[in-house]
Amino acid sequence: MTLLSATDITVRAGAECLVDPVSISLPKGEAVTILGESGSGKSLLAQAILGTLPKGLVASGRLQVGEDRFDPAKPQGSRPLWGRRIAVLPQEPWLALDPLMRGMAQVAESHELVAGAANPSERAARDLDRLGLGTAQDRFPWQLSGGMAQRLAFAAARAGGGRITVADEPTKGLDADRRDDVLALLRQSLAEGGLLTITHDLTLAAGLGGEILVMQGGSVVERGPAARVFAAPEHPYTRALLAADPAHWPARKPAAPTTDLLRAARLTVARNGRRLFQPMDFTLSRGQILGISGPSGCGKSSLGNALLGLLPHQGDLWRDPAIPRLRFQKLWQDPPAAFPARITLAQGLEDLILRHGIAPARIALLLNRLNLSADILDRLPSAVSGGELQRIALLRALLLDPVMLFADEPTSRLDPVTQAETIRLMTEIAEERHMAIVLVSHDQSLLRATCDRVITLDHDQATAA
Repeated sequence: MTLLSATDITVRAGAECLVDPVSISLPKGEAVTILGESGSGKSLLAQAILGTLPKGLVASGRLQVGEDRFDPAKPQGSRPLWGRRIAVLPQEPWLALDPLMRGMAQVAESHELVAGAANPSERAARDLDRLGLGTAQDRFPWQLSGGMAQRLAFAAARAGGGRITVADEPTKGLDADRRDDVLALLRQSLAEGGLLTITHDLTLAAGLGGEILVMQGGSVVERGPAARVFAAPEHPYTRALLAADPAHWPARKPAAPTTDLLRAARLTVARNGRRLFQPMDFTLSRGQILGISGPSGCGKSSLGNALLGLLPHQGDLWRDPAIPRLRFQKLWQDPPAAFPARITLAQGLEDLILRHGIAPARIALLLNRLNLSADILDRLPSAVSGGELQRIALLRALLLDPVMLFADEPTSRLDPVTQAETIRLMTEIAEERHMAIVLVSHDQSLLRATCDRVITLDHDQATAA
């Protein structure tokens, strides 16, 4: 039984074709996974199927869900399917969750209003416990870590009971254990339905099995059974994608200690009266890269924010007083939350350079260095991919000549190839400018290959290596 059939789906912006014709068949009990570089058209393809393309983009082709046929060019026709027949797991949980509604209520609402279930609060509590979110029941989305917010969005989307699940980067920002939990839940959803997943996570794609589509530049360059694609990739880009796994990266040559930027002694952070991790001692010098790892919600982002002076802390923290606070910069885990939604990227950067007296020519130099086209700046933040927006965020930070960059999961939105290029670029800039980096990641292989030292946090614990 075919749950969803999409035939010759294309996406255009005026005369420009952004996604060449793609056809997908999703049988019951099967998974289709789309891999590819940032900006390759993966999310646009999914949005064309769902009828959620940004304004100015138009889809064409044929779409069938069960026995019902829809015209992708008329997205309003398929909207009654949302939640009830198609569960949508969004890429950006911050944009999908109600900031004024607590976790339990968000999931219970889907059970009650979409699925019409009895005892919605009890069902919501079970969902949250299963995802390790028992402590999030009475918390608002803005009180959660990025990984916890992603799991909450997952629970709310699945509560409607849709047989078809469309998951856009469902494991973004999750540690290995939580990623395995989501993988298990996605596999369970295959028992009664089908799964269309857009992801950069090679481990997730391999674990889901089914059919793999690899996209590059708006076209499908390779497709086939997951086992065959991972074991014997045929297209050069697919081979480069698999080879870019951080497990294959060479180890970084440790940076020699230089001038200290930070010194921490018995440093910890508390939230709601509870200490997040054990007090720790460390020093960060110019040019060094310090890694921070640990499960979602253990305080990784809170530690970095404390180093920047954005959160109160306990213990002693010395920051070089001769260096202006502005030169301690941050790359946010969820860049959409860090950009004004209603002005173009160009306007945001223009405001920055005017405010701080920065030479405008530096923008073009950094665009070239970050492999970004100049015309991307004419768009709103919502009109670019997550990976492209994260690179714009890096550009914005570099314009301020930081001596330290707190990078909070900076590559969680990037495909493996772009991730490798971005991390290489960040480490090169760190060496050139003698800039320190505090790098948060769930990927232990990435941290081992990139950092001079790694601090591993667990709830109310911390160890260093």
